[in-house]
Parts: sequence; C-alpha cells; structure tokens
Amino acid sequence: MRTAVIGGGAAGFFLAINLKELCPQMEVTIFERSQHVLRKVKVSGGGRCNCTNTFQDMRDLAEVYPRGHRLMKRLLKGFSQHDAMNWFQQHGVRLTIQPDHCVFPASQDSQTIIDCFLREARRLRVDVCTCHHIESFDQLSNYDFVAVTVGGISSRSLQKLAATPGALIPQPVITPVPSLFTFSINDPQFHELMGTVVENATAFLPGTKFRASGPLLVTHWGMSGPAILKLSSYAARHLAACSYHAPLAVNWTSANEETVRQHLLSLAGRHPQKMATSIRPFDLPARLWNFLATRTGVTQKRLAELSRKDLNRLATILTADTYTIASRAPFKDEFVTCGGVDLASVNPVTLESKYRPHLYFAGEVLDIDGITGGFNFQAAWTTAHTIATAIAATANSSFLADTVL
Repeated sequence: MRTAVIGGGAAGFFLAINLKELCPQMEVTIFERSQHVLRKVKVSGGGRCNCTNTFQDMRDLAEVYPRGHRLMKRLLKGFSQHDAMNWFQQHGVRLTIQPDHCVFPASQDSQTIIDCFLREARRLRVDVCTCHHIESFDQLSNYDFVAVTVGGISSRSLQKLAATPGALIPQPVITPVPSLFTFSINDPQFHELMGTVVENATAFLPGTKFRASGPLLVTHWGMSGPAILKLSSYAARHLAACSYHAPLAVNWTSANEETVRQHLLSLAGRHPQKMATSIRPFDLPARLWNFLATRTGVTQKRLAELSRKDLNRLATILTADTYTIASRAPFKDEFVTCGGVDLASVNPVTLESKYRPHLYFAGEVLDIDGITGGFNFQAAWTTAHTIATAIAATANSSFLADTVL
C-alpha cells in the first residue's frame, strides 16, 4: 500500500515518519512543491524552533488555540505535548524548557529538528520528492491514502486547490487570513522608543473583547512582542475585516485605573518634592515614562504640584494609552494563518475527509491555529500523529487480512 503526503513541512515529515514506524510495509512519499523542505521549521523561533510548550498552568485551550481548541482538546488525549517531547528525545533531540514553558532543542538551533527529520526519513526509506506540484487526485492514482499537509496558504491558492476537478481540498473551506503579526503605528515620536520593553503590558482593541497580556516591545515600525502577537491571533478575523486599520489601546501596568491612581497618590505622598519625570511608577522604563508624562503635560511639575486632573490623566494614559493600527507588519518567512479546511468536514477522531475516503488533513491547512509559544508546532505534531495512527490501523488490518487469506 502507498501513501502520498502533500507538503514537506513539519506536519508532513512528522506524519510520514510516524506512519513508517507504525506500518513499516507502507510505501510513503512526501511531495514538496518547492526546491527545499522544512523551510518554516528553519526560521521558526528566530532560528531556534520553539517546538512545543509544556501547557503548564493552562486553564483553557481556547487561550492558546483561538480556532480549533475543542478539536485539539480531543486530539491531545491521543498525542499530547508530553508525547511530543518524549518522541523528540527518543529520536536524538535533547530539549530544554524555558521559564515561560516554551520548549526548544537544547542546541537552540532549528537545524537539530530538521536533521532529525531528514535522518529518520532516510532511515525509514521515506521518499522525498521536491519540485513536485500536486493539485488533484489525477496525479495520485497509484496511491491508496493521501494526506494534505501544505501548511498555511493564501486564500487564492486554497480556493484554486478547492476548485479544481478532483480537488485535493474539497469544499467547504474557510478563507485564510494572517495571524501572529506585529502592528505598524504611524507615530514618529513613539518610534523613538524603539527597543523599549515592558514585561507585563496588556494590549486591547477598544470596543471589543480582544485583549492579550505579556511582554510588549516598541519597534521602529510600531509594536511587537508576545502581547501583540497574541492579540493579533485572537483578533485575526476582526482585524482582517477592518483592513488592519483599527484603534489600539495599551495598559502599560496591567493594573486597573483605580489601582494606578492610588499608586501615583502614594508616590506623591512619599516624594512630594521630586519631579514627576524622576519617578518610574510600576518600574516602567524611564524613556517610556518620560514619553507618557510629556503627553500629559506634567514634565515640569513636582509630585506635590500634581492636581487631581493631572493624576487622572496619568492614570488614564497608563491604563488605556491609545494609538491607531496603520497596518499589519508581517514577517514573510514566518507567519501563521487562520482558516483552511473546515473542521466540520473532517472526522474528529481520524481527521479523514467526510467527503472523500482515505483523504486526510494535518497541520495548518486545517482551521486550527495557535498563539506564539510552540502551540502551532504542537498542533502539527498532534494532527500528523493522529493521521499516521489512523492510516496505519487501516493498512495493518488490510495486511493482516491478506496474510490470513
């Protein structure tokens, strides 16, 4: 029996390797349209490959999977983050866990993951065919099973694949839009804060429920960091509908306005003769505090001279500092999309298409996407292993039946 894996990325290689381990008799071929495989793995995590997350203290998977959390909850019972960590270590990849629960190769080099996949594929005799563009089943008539692992693709590419005769991705599909991107802010004065990091900020879109907390980085184009990337993931469809032009607010303290006001009053009571710009409430970076103080007009005042109106303005700007998102600022080599194959169109146990037998989908081509932190790679490992197990079970039953006969 033969299986074609369409897409030579993380999910494709993991699926192929696990399928060969579970069903050695299976002939497995990976088809990659470009000249190189595993390109996204190479650049992920700044070249270090944040390959999974411990999920420690995770209360609800919806926090890390804005789309697909219910299906991931089911699938993780079959192949969890712990299973993924064990798999890599058993295949020669030592791992390290960071204080933020992100998991990386101990080498801090994504090439370690790539070398592991290539080595295991060679050992198991998985065929890898690059520069092969597969668009329809007419090109796969000699294969018994097909797994589509093409990753996040553009709306135009997905619609083309779904519209062709013998489509590899049958309808219905959900239009993909970008997720995990940074924000461009057209404010030259704000850009002068480039390099400033606030470790515990909260970014939110006023008038919506979309908000995210964590480190926030000021860049030469606007805002980045985990808080912004998470917010872009949560609000991916909303921001796409707004053409990436929307109001943005930042709580630089992650405390409520009354708590901030009382903190400022306390500082004024303890240090009445100090200049407002000489303090750093909530240990904010000095450059940021001076920038905010200048915007509220208190730079020439001592703390004792601050009026109730001044304190209110400071509390407001510290908890709801407003900007306008001018556009998204994507990294072309490393991004995630939400959308793709509608989860209602696949078997939630095997990820087999409900419309075509022996057709499966794994990884980002499904309408599953996570926030930054290794969650998207975990979705790739989990969905790929789910399919490998399902195909192996079907194939092994067939091989056994043939043997008995």
